[in-house]
Amino acid sequence: MTYTAEVKVMPLKELLDPQGKAVMSGLGNLGLSGIQDVRIGKSITLQIEANTPADAKKMAEEAAKKLLANPVMEMFEVTIN
Repeated sequence: MTYTAEVKVMPLKELLDPQGKAVMSGLGNLGLSGIQDVRIGKSITLQIEANTPADAKKMAEEAAKKLLANPVMEMFEVTIN
């Protein structure tokens, strides 16, 4: 069966997010001053052929650990649809 895995990769909360800070500054320049914080990440969609949703999630997590996310700077979350 084919499953869709959504992998959300975000910078670790402990690290600065310069891209997010730049966007937050730009939003402030546009008059959107109520925004408290901006964090920029990435969303990756994988189509996975697997026997069960658990197997698909395991494969997506392995892909995230080995290639899609840098564990030194980023965390990831996997959901299966």
